Amino acid sequence: MNESRRDFMKMLTVGFGGTLATGSVLSSTNSQDTTGQNNHQLPPLPYAYNGLEPVLDEQTLRLHHDKHHAGYVKGLNNAEKKLSDARKKDDFSQIKFWERELAFHGSGHILHTIYWQNLSHQGGGNPKGQLATAIIKQFGSHDAFKNQMVAATKSVEGSGWGVLAYQPLFKKLVILQAEKHQNLTQWGAVPLLVIDVWEHAYYLNYQNRRSEYVTKIFDIINWDDVAERFDHVRQMII
Repeated sequence: MNESRRDFMKMLTVGFGGTLATGSVLSSTNSQDTTGQNNHQLPPLPYAYNGLEPVLDEQTLRLHHDKHHAGYVKGLNNAEKKLSDARKKDDFSQIKFWERELAFHGSGHILHTIYWQNLSHQGGGNPKGQLATAIIKQFGSHDAFKNQMVAATKSVEGSGWGVLAYQPLFKKLVILQAEKHQNLTQWGAVPLLVIDVWEHAYYLNYQNRRSEYVTKIFDIINWDDVAERFDHVRQMII
């Protein structure tokens, strides 16, 4: 693991609902600039556009990453810029709108960054090590965990995400739903595994068969990435 990733993970303090997330990409694209001038950049995919076939096709990844994820990065930068302008002018007449934009686009950027890193053409199988132990302790078995994760994800109302997170306040794993990117969260819970069920994530291949997409995504889950996140957040104290 490179130094920037390690340092960022060490400074991780809040997660899903909070919202910061693990990953070297976020650490390298966030700056201390308070002006909101393009603080965030679209991270490159960690594989080729066709690197997740046949589960996810090349065209879907190009559109999803280059258009949709890029849109959240642009929206996040814009929201931060508008809030910076508001501070300078001491004019908060549009604060409600721009805070919502900040939450929506910021969470979209965070979750998509994790999503790309959660997937690999060499993925699949079952988690191992401490993550596997924690899953069995919390959910009874890997199959019970998978069944709940699939059920929660495919039943998200409208657009959103299924999320496996670690809740440091409770010191346990939790499965959550997210509507849009930021609703129905638990404060302080740190996302470890996220499954995107916005239609743009799967519709070209699966049309309205969300359940089939969610089931097949388990064939490319990068459990090493999920386990690495778990190892770095389970010592957190809130």
